[in-house]
Amino acid sequence: MSEKVDIHGVMIDNVTMDEALDKVMDMLKGQTPHKIFTPNSEIIMQATRDPELKNILNSADLLVPDGAGVILASRILKKELKEKVSGIDLVKRILKNTEKRATSFFILGGKPGVAEKASVNIVYDYPKAKIKGYRNGYFNQSEEPDIIKQINDSKAEILLVGLGAPKQEKWIHRNAEKLNCKVLMGIGGSIDVFAGTAKLAPEFMRKAGLEWLFRLIKEPKRAKRMLDLPRFIMLTLKKAIADRRNQ
Repeated sequence: MSEKVDIHGVMIDNVTMDEALDKVMDMLKGQTPHKIFTPNSEIIMQATRDPELKNILNSADLLVPDGAGVILASRILKKELKEKVSGIDLVKRILKNTEKRATSFFILGGKPGVAEKASVNIVYDYPKAKIKGYRNGYFNQSEEPDIIKQINDSKAEILLVGLGAPKQEKWIHRNAEKLNCKVLMGIGGSIDVFAGTAKLAPEFMRKAGLEWLFRLIKEPKRAKRMLDLPRFIMLTLKKAIADRRNQ
Protein backbone atom coordinates (compact mmCIF):
# COMPACT_ATOMS: atom_id res chain seq x y z
CA MET A 1 0.00 0.00 0.00
CA SER A 2 1.37 3.42 -0.95
CA GLU A 3 1.13 6.45 1.32
CA LYS A 4 -1.90 8.66 0.60
CA VAL A 5 -1.83 12.45 0.57
CA ASP A 6 -5.08 14.30 1.34
CA ILE A 7 -5.67 17.12 -1.16
CA HIS A 8 -9.05 18.61 -0.21
CA GLY A 9 -10.53 15.21 0.62
CA VAL A 10 -9.13 13.47 -2.47
CA MET A 11 -6.63 10.82 -1.33
CA ILE A 12 -3.78 10.91 -3.86
CA ASP A 13 -1.27 8.04 -3.99
CA ASN A 14 2.21 9.36 -3.22
CA VAL A 15 4.08 7.54 -5.97
CA THR A 16 6.75 8.24 -8.54
CA MET A 17 6.14 7.42 -12.20
CA ASP A 18 8.24 4.23 -11.80
CA GLU A 19 6.22 3.19 -8.75
CA ALA A 20 2.94 3.87 -10.58
CA LEU A 21 4.08 1.69 -13.48
CA ASP A 22 5.03 -1.11 -11.06
CA LYS A 23 1.53 -0.93 -9.56
CA VAL A 24 -0.05 -1.24 -13.01
CA MET A 25 2.12 -4.27 -13.78
CA ASP A 26 0.99 -5.85 -10.49
CA MET A 27 -2.65 -5.18 -11.45
CA LEU A 28 -2.12 -7.12 -14.68
CA LYS A 29 -1.21 -10.20 -12.63
CA GLY A 30 -4.68 -10.28 -11.05
CA GLN A 31 -8.08 -11.20 -12.45
CA THR A 32 -10.39 -8.48 -11.10
CA PRO A 33 -10.70 -4.98 -12.62
CA HIS A 34 -8.59 -2.20 -11.04
CA LYS A 35 -9.54 1.48 -11.45
CA ILE A 36 -6.94 4.16 -12.19
CA PHE A 37 -7.85 7.86 -12.18
CA THR A 38 -5.59 10.87 -12.78
CA PRO A 39 -7.09 13.96 -11.11
CA ASN A 40 -5.70 17.42 -11.75
CA SER A 41 -6.60 20.66 -9.93
CA GLU A 42 -9.82 21.13 -11.92
CA ILE A 43 -11.06 17.61 -11.16
CA ILE A 44 -10.23 17.96 -7.47
CA MET A 45 -12.22 21.22 -7.39
CA GLN A 46 -15.14 19.43 -9.08
CA ALA A 47 -14.88 16.76 -6.38
CA THR A 48 -15.19 19.40 -3.62
CA ARG A 49 -18.61 20.25 -5.09
CA ASP A 50 -19.65 16.71 -6.04
CA PRO A 51 -19.53 14.16 -3.17
CA GLU A 52 -20.30 11.32 -5.59
CA LEU A 53 -17.22 12.18 -7.68
CA LYS A 54 -15.06 12.46 -4.55
CA ASN A 55 -16.17 9.00 -3.39
CA ILE A 56 -15.52 7.55 -6.85
CA LEU A 57 -12.01 9.04 -6.98
CA ASN A 58 -11.26 7.69 -3.52
CA SER A 59 -12.46 4.22 -4.54
CA ALA A 60 -9.66 3.99 -7.14
CA ASP A 61 -6.93 1.39 -6.83
CA LEU A 62 -4.47 4.02 -8.04
CA LEU A 63 -5.01 7.79 -7.92
CA VAL A 64 -2.10 9.77 -9.35
CA PRO A 65 -1.41 13.54 -9.30
CA ASP A 66 -1.91 14.85 -12.84
CA GLY A 67 -0.71 18.41 -12.92
CA ALA A 68 1.71 20.87 -11.39
CA GLY A 69 -1.14 22.46 -9.39
CA VAL A 70 -1.68 19.28 -7.37
CA ILE A 71 2.07 19.06 -6.61
CA LEU A 72 2.13 22.75 -5.60
CA ALA A 73 -0.86 22.21 -3.31
CA SER A 74 0.88 19.29 -1.60
CA ARG A 75 3.89 21.52 -0.91
CA ILE A 76 1.74 24.35 0.46
CA LEU A 77 -0.02 21.84 2.73
CA LYS A 78 3.35 20.41 3.89
CA LYS A 79 2.39 16.93 2.60
CA GLU A 80 4.68 16.89 -0.40
CA LEU A 81 3.93 14.45 -3.22
CA LYS A 82 7.00 12.85 -4.81
CA GLU A 83 6.33 13.97 -8.38
CA LYS A 84 3.73 14.68 -11.03
CA VAL A 85 2.39 11.50 -12.64
CA SER A 86 0.29 12.69 -15.57
CA GLY A 87 -2.18 10.35 -17.23
CA ILE A 88 -0.71 10.73 -20.72
CA ASP A 89 2.82 10.05 -19.46
CA LEU A 90 1.71 7.01 -17.46
CA VAL A 91 -0.06 5.58 -20.53
CA LYS A 92 3.11 6.15 -22.57
CA ARG A 93 5.16 4.32 -19.94
CA ILE A 94 2.69 1.39 -19.98
CA LEU A 95 2.92 1.30 -23.79
CA LYS A 96 6.73 1.50 -23.68
CA ASN A 97 6.73 -1.37 -21.19
CA THR A 98 5.08 -3.61 -23.80
CA GLU A 99 8.64 -4.19 -25.03
CA LYS A 100 9.11 -6.24 -21.85
CA ARG A 101 5.53 -7.53 -21.47
CA ALA A 102 3.17 -7.68 -24.45
CA THR A 103 -0.11 -6.12 -23.29
CA SER A 104 -3.54 -5.77 -24.92
CA PHE A 105 -5.71 -2.64 -24.95
CA PHE A 106 -9.22 -1.45 -25.84
CA ILE A 107 -9.68 2.28 -26.53
CA LEU A 108 -13.01 3.93 -25.74
CA GLY A 109 -13.60 7.61 -26.40
CA GLY A 110 -13.06 10.53 -28.75
CA LYS A 111 -15.02 11.63 -31.79
CA PRO A 112 -15.83 9.09 -34.53
CA GLY A 113 -12.60 7.95 -36.19
CA VAL A 114 -10.28 9.32 -33.49
CA ALA A 115 -9.89 6.10 -31.47
CA GLU A 116 -9.14 4.26 -34.73
CA LYS A 117 -6.42 6.81 -35.64
CA ALA A 118 -5.00 6.56 -32.11
CA SER A 119 -4.89 2.76 -32.44
CA VAL A 120 -2.96 2.90 -35.73
CA ASN A 121 -0.42 5.38 -34.29
CA ILE A 122 0.03 3.42 -31.07
CA VAL A 123 0.73 0.16 -32.94
CA TYR A 124 3.19 2.02 -35.18
CA ASP A 125 5.07 3.52 -32.22
CA TYR A 126 4.72 0.52 -29.89
CA PRO A 127 4.63 -2.66 -32.03
CA LYS A 128 4.23 -4.96 -29.00
CA ALA A 129 1.03 -3.18 -27.92
CA LYS A 130 -1.98 -5.19 -29.02
CA ILE A 131 -5.04 -3.06 -29.76
CA LYS A 132 -7.95 -5.49 -29.45
CA GLY A 133 -10.67 -2.96 -30.24
CA TYR A 134 -11.83 0.65 -30.18
CA ARG A 135 -15.07 2.61 -30.00
CA ASN A 136 -15.83 6.33 -30.16
CA GLY A 137 -17.18 8.10 -27.10
CA TYR A 138 -20.49 9.17 -28.65
CA PHE A 139 -23.12 6.80 -27.31
CA ASN A 140 -26.16 6.81 -25.04
CA GLN A 141 -26.88 4.62 -22.04
CA SER A 142 -29.02 2.17 -24.04
CA GLU A 143 -25.91 1.26 -26.08
CA GLU A 144 -23.76 0.51 -23.04
CA PRO A 145 -24.57 -3.25 -22.76
CA ASP A 146 -23.40 -3.77 -26.38
CA ILE A 147 -20.25 -1.70 -25.76
CA ILE A 148 -19.45 -3.67 -22.59
CA LYS A 149 -19.95 -6.93 -24.52
CA GLN A 150 -17.64 -5.67 -27.28
CA ILE A 151 -14.95 -4.80 -24.71
CA ASN A 152 -15.30 -8.14 -22.88
CA ASP A 153 -15.31 -10.13 -26.12
CA SER A 154 -12.04 -8.43 -27.11
CA LYS A 155 -10.33 -9.92 -24.02
CA ALA A 156 -8.27 -6.72 -23.70
CA GLU A 157 -6.29 -6.42 -20.46
CA ILE A 158 -6.37 -2.61 -20.24
CA LEU A 159 -9.34 -0.39 -21.06
CA LEU A 160 -8.39 3.22 -21.81
CA VAL A 161 -11.44 5.48 -21.39
CA GLY A 162 -11.38 9.04 -22.72
CA LEU A 163 -14.83 10.50 -22.13
CA GLY A 164 -13.68 13.62 -20.27
CA ALA A 165 -13.91 14.20 -16.54
CA PRO A 166 -16.02 13.48 -14.56
CA LYS A 167 -17.99 11.45 -17.12
CA GLN A 168 -15.24 8.86 -17.62
CA GLU A 169 -14.68 8.32 -13.88
CA LYS A 170 -18.41 7.84 -13.30
CA TRP A 171 -18.70 5.52 -16.33
CA ILE A 172 -15.80 3.35 -15.17
CA HIS A 173 -17.12 3.20 -11.60
CA ARG A 174 -20.64 2.32 -12.73
CA ASN A 175 -19.52 -0.46 -15.07
CA ALA A 176 -16.38 -1.82 -13.35
CA GLU A 177 -18.04 -5.00 -12.10
CA LYS A 178 -19.42 -5.79 -15.58
CA LEU A 179 -16.03 -5.52 -17.29
CA ASN A 180 -13.43 -8.29 -17.58
CA CYS A 181 -10.40 -6.04 -18.19
CA LYS A 182 -7.72 -6.02 -15.48
CA VAL A 183 -7.12 -2.26 -15.62
CA LEU A 184 -9.72 0.47 -16.26
CA MET A 185 -8.07 3.85 -16.72
CA GLY A 186 -9.56 7.29 -17.31
CA ILE A 187 -7.31 9.17 -19.75
CA GLY A 188 -9.26 12.30 -20.75
CA GLY A 189 -8.02 13.86 -23.98
CA SER A 190 -5.05 11.52 -24.37
CA ILE A 191 -6.83 9.62 -27.16
CA ASP A 192 -6.75 12.82 -29.24
CA VAL A 193 -3.04 13.23 -28.51
CA PHE A 194 -2.30 9.67 -29.66
CA ALA A 195 -4.48 10.25 -32.74
CA GLY A 196 -2.60 13.44 -33.59
CA THR A 197 -5.78 15.54 -33.44
CA ALA A 198 -4.53 17.40 -30.34
CA LYS A 199 -1.06 18.39 -29.18
CA LEU A 200 0.61 18.25 -25.80
CA ALA A 201 2.12 21.46 -24.47
CA PRO A 202 5.83 21.87 -25.33
CA GLU A 203 8.11 20.15 -22.83
CA PHE A 204 9.41 23.44 -21.36
CA MET A 205 5.80 24.49 -20.58
CA ARG A 206 4.99 21.09 -19.07
CA LYS A 207 8.08 21.28 -16.83
CA ALA A 208 7.17 24.83 -15.79
CA GLY A 209 3.61 23.77 -14.91
CA LEU A 210 2.11 25.89 -17.70
CA GLU A 211 0.06 23.22 -19.48
CA TRP A 212 -3.08 25.12 -18.45
CA LEU A 213 -1.85 28.20 -20.39
CA PHE A 214 -1.16 26.11 -23.49
CA ARG A 215 -4.66 24.57 -23.31
CA LEU A 216 -6.23 28.00 -22.78
CA ILE A 217 -4.45 29.40 -25.86
CA LYS A 218 -5.54 26.39 -27.94
CA GLU A 219 -9.08 26.27 -26.50
CA PRO A 220 -10.24 29.72 -25.29
CA LYS A 221 -13.67 28.23 -24.50
CA ARG A 222 -12.01 26.49 -21.52
CA ALA A 223 -11.59 29.89 -19.79
CA LYS A 224 -14.65 29.47 -17.54
CA ARG A 225 -13.56 25.99 -16.42
CA MET A 226 -10.05 27.26 -15.74
CA LEU A 227 -11.33 29.67 -13.11
CA ASP A 228 -11.15 26.57 -10.91
CA LEU A 229 -7.33 26.82 -10.97
CA PRO A 230 -7.09 30.07 -8.93
CA ARG A 231 -9.97 28.81 -6.76
CA PHE A 232 -7.97 25.64 -6.10
CA ILE A 233 -4.88 27.60 -5.00
CA MET A 234 -6.97 29.95 -2.81
CA LEU A 235 -8.68 26.98 -1.15
CA THR A 236 -5.26 25.40 -0.56
CA LEU A 237 -3.82 28.57 1.00
CA LYS A 238 -6.87 28.89 3.29
CA LYS A 239 -6.47 25.26 4.36
CA ALA A 240 -2.74 25.73 5.04
CA ILE A 241 -3.42 28.82 7.20
CA ALA A 242 -6.17 27.01 9.11
CA ASP A 243 -3.90 24.01 9.69
CA ARG A 244 -1.14 26.23 11.10
CA ARG A 245 -3.56 27.95 13.45
CA ASN A 246 -4.73 24.58 14.75
CA GLN A 247 -1.23 23.29 15.45
